[in-house]
Amino acid sequence: MKRDELMPSAANEPRLYPTSPTGLEVPASVGAGAVRPEHIGEPGAYPFTRGIFPDGYQGRLWTIRQYSGFGTAEESNERYKFLLAKGQTGLSVALDLPTQCGLDPTHPMARPEIGKVGVSLSNLSEAEILFKDLDLSRISTSFTINGTAAIIYAMYLAVADKQGVRRDQLTGTIQNDILKEYVARGTWIFPVRPSMRLIADTILYSNEVSPRFNPISIAGAHVRDAGATAAEEMAYTLANGLAYVDELRARGGDVEKFAKRLSFFFYVHMDFFDEIAKFRAGRRLWARLMKERYGVQDPKAQHFRFGVVCGGSSLVAPQPYNNVVRVAVETMAAVFGGAQSIFTCAFDEAFQIPTEFSAELAVRTQQILAYESGIGRTVDPLGGSYFLEQHTDRIEEQIVRVMDEIDAYGGVVRAIEEGWIQMRLAERGLERKLDNDAGRTVVVGQNHFKKQNEEVKVGEVFTLDPTVAQRALEKFQRTLDTRDNAAVARSLARLSAASAKDRENVMPYLVECCHAYATVGEMVACLKAQWGEFKEPVNL
Repeated sequence: MKRDELMPSAANEPRLYPTSPTGLEVPASVGAGAVRPEHIGEPGAYPFTRGIFPDGYQGRLWTIRQYSGFGTAEESNERYKFLLAKGQTGLSVALDLPTQCGLDPTHPMARPEIGKVGVSLSNLSEAEILFKDLDLSRISTSFTINGTAAIIYAMYLAVADKQGVRRDQLTGTIQNDILKEYVARGTWIFPVRPSMRLIADTILYSNEVSPRFNPISIAGAHVRDAGATAAEEMAYTLANGLAYVDELRARGGDVEKFAKRLSFFFYVHMDFFDEIAKFRAGRRLWARLMKERYGVQDPKAQHFRFGVVCGGSSLVAPQPYNNVVRVAVETMAAVFGGAQSIFTCAFDEAFQIPTEFSAELAVRTQQILAYESGIGRTVDPLGGSYFLEQHTDRIEEQIVRVMDEIDAYGGVVRAIEEGWIQMRLAERGLERKLDNDAGRTVVVGQNHFKKQNEEVKVGEVFTLDPTVAQRALEKFQRTLDTRDNAAVARSLARLSAASAKDRENVMPYLVECCHAYATVGEMVACLKAQWGEFKEPVNL
């Protein structure tokens, strides 16, 4: 009897293509000859293919986070307390677009976006409310922020100072990866080279004053959502990482020291083995680069530490409860890949700010996988799989090929300034859309297995308080009316003078500005006056 007779298919059933989204042909079976033991190694040992810790999650579970923030600091503070009460073990702060772009709430472009996609955080008084009654010495806080990352980090230090928390007790991360903003997201402010200087200032300062805090999370996440494959996401991310390492070394930084606080950040999409192989390949490739290119000997400085978001553009609005399954599959891939921090998107995040119900379910997804499934009990449980090891090798080859192309072009900074990477991602994004529209990439409920005349139905609908903008403006004005404006002027003048000197670290001056209740917009305007603004390259 023929196979087709055993497995009849409906006329509208999509084809299961024998090709992964990275473009690799997937063999029907793989034998033991595909495994090269010298590439695998042991958990906790160089090149860390199987993980950076010998005991995996038995020693410490990944940090459970849920990306959250909306409206004003009061609402977000309440949501953080709710999530922590439900078992979340770290905060992940979403900031609104005005804060991300360095605009105060009073700016004409800011008002329509106040509190929409994150919390409005324009000055220290808002940050004090945001973290009210939260012990920063015991909570790891992550900020998804880039153009104004140095300012938000300075604000966080100022909050800790106000609470009486020692800076060396602080743990968490600021994303602070401006290179991917230029190519994939758009919340850039300053030109590339002064932005690189600002990031170096942040990292070098943090190494000294908050040595447990990660001052950068080099992010492939938004590159992936823009259209890159899993291998390209890793390649662009590692290339950006090397650019930051080179900048820090040029500033006199000790790579053996600062490399211990470099971290990475990715999206996890739906091809299970592409994602696991991506992380395993990236981990050992980064270790080799640190050791062979920079002579790093300390194993901790060779470690590839990363967090992930399970969700992003892989979630869709049609049949939204399907997203619960997607997030669970992606979380499993993150665990098998060895992530240190996992954010799980809520199922309704494709079309609204999560409700308390959907946010709690996203946290519960991680808890079920952590404590019921058993997948984290042993390190790299899929390690040694004939297929996975071969797939990891092939993904690594793709990563190296893309990194070599970037080097041949002249490096990441030049490729961004001339728009080369942006064009490549635009082409990839178009390819992904065409594949989706044609049904070659199957998205259940969206382009296959659809319901006729379907309406998106969810149990709860999130509604943003319509008074958010007005309340934010009123609080902002109160801060301006009650602060010491002479102290603000002095702190901004010192920041301006420091930013004009290429070798001066601006971080102490940003912290001083925050303590004086200078606003995000005022600090950004001060730096713009010295550095200018980035102009998007146009390729015809």
